[in-house]
Amino acid sequence: MRSPETQSQRTIRIAVITFCLVVIPLLLVWLSTLQPVRADDTPKHYTNLTFDPLPQVQIPNYSRYQLENGLTVYLMEDHELPLVGGTLLVRTGDRLEPAAKVGLATLTGTVLRSGGTQKTSADQLNQVLEQRAASIETSIGETSGNASFNCLTEDVDIVFRLFAETLRSPAFPDDKLALAKNQARGSIARRNDDPNGITSREFQKLIYGNNSPYARTVEYATLDNISREDIIQFHQQYFQPNNLILGVVGDFEPEAMRQLIQATFGDWKSTPSVKKPLPSVSQTFRGSVFFVNQPQLTQSSIQIGHLGGQLDSPDYPALAVMNEVLNGFGGRLFNEVRSRQGLAYSVYAAWSPRYDYPGMFIAGGQTRSDATVSFIRSVKAELEKIRTTQIAPEELQYAKDIVLNSFIFNFQNPGQTLSRLMGYDYYGYPQDFIFRYRNGVEAVTVADVQRVAKTYLKPENLVTLVVGNMADVRPGLASLGLPVRELDVTIPPPARPQGA
Repeated sequence: MRSPETQSQRTIRIAVITFCLVVIPLLLVWLSTLQPVRADDTPKHYTNLTFDPLPQVQIPNYSRYQLENGLTVYLMEDHELPLVGGTLLVRTGDRLEPAAKVGLATLTGTVLRSGGTQKTSADQLNQVLEQRAASIETSIGETSGNASFNCLTEDVDIVFRLFAETLRSPAFPDDKLALAKNQARGSIARRNDDPNGITSREFQKLIYGNNSPYARTVEYATLDNISREDIIQFHQQYFQPNNLILGVVGDFEPEAMRQLIQATFGDWKSTPSVKKPLPSVSQTFRGSVFFVNQPQLTQSSIQIGHLGGQLDSPDYPALAVMNEVLNGFGGRLFNEVRSRQGLAYSVYAAWSPRYDYPGMFIAGGQTRSDATVSFIRSVKAELEKIRTTQIAPEELQYAKDIVLNSFIFNFQNPGQTLSRLMGYDYYGYPQDFIFRYRNGVEAVTVADVQRVAKTYLKPENLVTLVVGNMADVRPGLASLGLPVRELDVTIPPPARPQGA
């Protein structure tokens, strides 16, 4: 009789399988491309290089169905490697948590996994997964909850059952909640250590407002307001089968996977879901300059921008191209502000739409303190230039190439493609949005770029934030001809001794 496999033997076997299936084929492909160097081979100038046309995005075959309890399921086979992975989207998010309990959603997402289940302790869960080189992860972000698992094909039954158990019957033990709170308190205490973090956080508040769910921050007081009962209630409210989208991709047999999903999720009873209206969005400040004094700094971190738009805008493809004309290596901001004028260590622009609420347009970067005002003027001049003057045809083609080249890398494997399809489903976008976007980018013209720049870039709405040494910077800010206001980023102290 064959003796049971030890943990070390199992680890070695997994490593050998991975090496044989991944490393050796890649090595053979690489060796096959090697050719002897000929004496007449000379490097070509980059302008003489030719490349094959971009491949079309190919959507692998997949199936979509619903269980009787309302759980939506996507299945996408991929037999290249003996691996199976899954992702679950939950219709929730920290934008739906009470204002007095900011941090509730994040804590729920953390302790959902770290606390184990009512049947399997956290240590037991970790041990089972570790022995199988598998993982289960959970989190809750701004607009959705997320859970995932990854494992070898041979372990999918046990790992998937633990995955379902984690989602359906978490334990939420007090000690793990206390640990998660202490970790959150540590993040609060350190949040002003990074100038770029201050800039990003405070700029969101200037655009959306201090009390907006899209800008508010976790404080000691809001953590103290959160109890274990709050965590349990938040989980029960949103983790309902009719509120979930499950996607599984990898090396599995469809019928067997359907049976496994039915066995683990099919008896989960749904309750009528109450759809909360999304928080309203409007821009709080316009046409002002704000600063955060950090006297220890010798450089400034700067953001300039205003409220943006959504991904479902018919002008989104043209805006993406406009963004690339401004942004990145070879973009206008890099060439003018950084290279020609030497005003920046880094400079960028980002038209950042969101799926179901307006995002932001942000331009910014880092520069030395004495160049702060010149940097701001130069960036604003480039924004005005693209609004009022048509771009060159070469700029258009360069920007379109960057957008399309980067877009294709979102679909390098079936898992990425399935994630994109699930996201479109989650936010109510059409399944062919992938192709609409690509076709839209290919159709963008020079006139389109100027039209959207003039329509969507609004100089009168621009807000400017500077994080730096105000003894060096503030006198020059007055020359911009706008109101200048200081922001207080002092961290409110804990209201009582720290504890769970």
